[in-house]
Amino acid sequence: MIVVMGATGATGNALVHSLLALGAPFRALTRTPHAPIPGTTGAHQPPVEVRYADATDPHSLHTAFEGAGQLFLAMANGPAQVELETRVIDIAAHAGVGHIVKISAPAAEPDSPVAVSRGHHAVEEHLRTRGLTHTVLRPYAFAQNLLRLAPAVAQGVILGTAGDAPFNYVDCRDIGDVAAAALTRPDIAGGTYALTGPEAVSYPELASRLTSLTGRQVRYDDLTPDELRDHLIRHAHMPGWLADHVTEIQQLAVTRPEVPTTTVSDILGRPPRTLDAFLHEHRSHFRR
Repeated sequence: MIVVMGATGATGNALVHSLLALGAPFRALTRTPHAPIPGTTGAHQPPVEVRYADATDPHSLHTAFEGAGQLFLAMANGPAQVELETRVIDIAAHAGVGHIVKISAPAAEPDSPVAVSRGHHAVEEHLRTRGLTHTVLRPYAFAQNLLRLAPAVAQGVILGTAGDAPFNYVDCRDIGDVAAAALTRPDIAGGTYALTGPEAVSYPELASRLTSLTGRQVRYDDLTPDELRDHLIRHAHMPGWLADHVTEIQQLAVTRPEVPTTTVSDILGRPPRTLDAFLHEHRSHFRR
């Protein structure tokens, strides 16, 4: 049995759709089991087993992992992430889970300049020390996160601190398809994979494409790291750790330019979704 933790999250829900398309049986875990899981309530959809699970509630994990052979582990980044994910791994191992597919992050290294990536490295190391078969997916920026730029696009300016450094974007649906492959294909299981779309795009280029998409002039303003962090805290109301994370990953792209990989196409046998296709698909969102 495949168990999907975070079935309502960006990558978890994408995996739910991928597994449904494959006809692979799975159990969806969520902290809100009485709320419908997006994409599973259609008239022709097969029933999906849903159970309550919360990483802060160990008892719920023991119950949720009963009979599980494989686990998809994706959790939102945060200060408690290492503690919570290692707890999940330990309980999964105790329950007899034999294979874990973990969503990690680029630059997951012990000395990474990105604090969140150092945390992911610690969790990856915990998986290794537990001796569990595991597959690590390291996706770059989710294309879906660009939807959060809609208010900035409406004002005609997007902010950053990366100059003209290129960024990789990957569609969560491609991540879901790769995760499904890792859970259903023995030839994929056990590897570590960096996931990107087909091109890396700078913020100035993104602003240009949004201008063409919306018919509204959108520019990019480059700030210092301190200026961006202050803006994110004061105006976007981000907690300090998240403002630090956004600033750190943008600065990392300056010092370590992001280069697309062929991993998605190598595994899936088809090209990854493009950024332009994603923006066009969601053009009404940006034209509000």
